[in-house]
Amino acid sequence: QVQLVESGGGSVQAGGSLRLSCAASGYIYDNYYMGWFRQAPGKTREGVACIFISGGSPVYADSVRGRFTISRDNAKKMLYLQMNSLKPEDTAMYYCAARRWAGGSCLTPFNTSGYWGQGTQVTVSS
Repeated sequence: QVQLVESGGGSVQAGGSLRLSCAASGYIYDNYYMGWFRQAPGKTREGVACIFISGGSPVYADSVRGRFTISRDNAKKMLYLQMNSLKPEDTAMYYCAARRWAGGSCLTPFNTSGYWGQGTQVTVSS
């Protein structure tokens, strides 16, 4: 069983920065990926960035590429999301997730066979 706990959300003005952290407990296998997803009120959950535990290049949504950076520390079981140049449209609840990779895009939200954190709120004001 894997548990994920996010932290680091808050309120910031447009153009500002925030760093989200996700602490994982339990065993994350090498064939897993971890990612950040977000959901704004009235919208469906969307993938923001994801990274594979075994290595390789991170994957970013077009809307955040160049502004957000995902990173991981496997030894500490930590996942991070550095968010720069924040925009009001980045306002959402941000979720950390972990799942065994079974093909397809790691940015696709899933309903089964994976783990989600409780979320941390990010609010960007103009």
